[in-house]
Amino acid sequence: MSMNRPAATALAAALCLLTAACGASSTADTAGEGTTEAAAAKGGYPVTLQNCGTRQTFEKAPERVVVMNGASVAEVSTLLALGLQDRIVANQQSYGGSEVKGRAAAVAALPTGDVERNDAYDIPREAMLGLRPDMVLSTTAYGFDEKNGFATRDQLRQVGAATYVSPQGCDQDTSKMTIADSYRLLRDMGKVFGVTDRAEKLVAASEKNIAETSAKVAGEKKPKVMVLFSNMSMGGNDFSSVVAKGIYNDILAEAGGSNAFESASSTSFADLSKEKVAATDVDALVVIGYNDPNPAAYAKKLLKEFPQWPAARNNTYVTLSDSMYLGPSNDLAVRKIAGMLHPDAF
Repeated sequence: MSMNRPAATALAAALCLLTAACGASSTADTAGEGTTEAAAAKGGYPVTLQNCGTRQTFEKAPERVVVMNGASVAEVSTLLALGLQDRIVANQQSYGGSEVKGRAAAVAALPTGDVERNDAYDIPREAMLGLRPDMVLSTTAYGFDEKNGFATRDQLRQVGAATYVSPQGCDQDTSKMTIADSYRLLRDMGKVFGVTDRAEKLVAASEKNIAETSAKVAGEKKPKVMVLFSNMSMGGNDFSSVVAKGIYNDILAEAGGSNAFESASSTSFADLSKEKVAATDVDALVVIGYNDPNPAAYAKKLLKEFPQWPAARNNTYVTLSDSMYLGPSNDLAVRKIAGMLHPDAF
């Protein structure tokens, strides 16, 4: 089933920004990225946040939050997991599905701000300023780049809005992202919004779930897994949305697997020919559906196209959405993948 064209284009454009091959660049200073200093004052405020070279102090919890697209659901899912949906005045993020029951519907129910989006399917400068935010969240520094038609962090500061770039997003390179970055995002938002206890409970629960799953598959052979987005084109080859580096590999490792294409690129994604894919032993498939109502159909098509794969002979695949990326639900991806790779362990 083909994906909605605008959604596919938006993801391809945004994900392209995360790979050096697509020419991403940034002058953001990554010093002090993602650290907070909470004062001992009553209620936990003021809170000072160091983020991508900027220092911001919060006297109280933000009340008018804008979540930019960035081909992610990390930021909006984190806010929802922390019970902060009433603070969101405009959200542009959606994967169209979720491993968390009710989350996709909760995301869809959020206000969008009724803005006319730009070519990157995100909020242009004038529309952003018109939303009167007191905090703006962006997956990477791209969302605050004036060259792209966005409001800069300084312009937003001048109208009283704080800004936040998620972990590993300062230089628009997410190839070093790990599950720990999902926890950093939760903790940062917990401190900024005065819900640190909620954030710590979510982190502890995730850590416990992952540790339990990982222990069950410890010592098992690590199958080679191909991770890719369904019906997605981000380059010139037949397979340009294949994961090479990033949080995906951390999740695979915890689930008792390894990335079959980790060495195919030094950036987050590899742009591969059909011949390269055919020549690689793939033991299992993880297909990530971005606004794709039927990623399983794509997985089955791939298995039919490459019958020589062990994955095809054994019909070994799983479909995921938001849990495979930065966000509060990585433990669900670990559990689902581990169950696919090592069913006898559960």
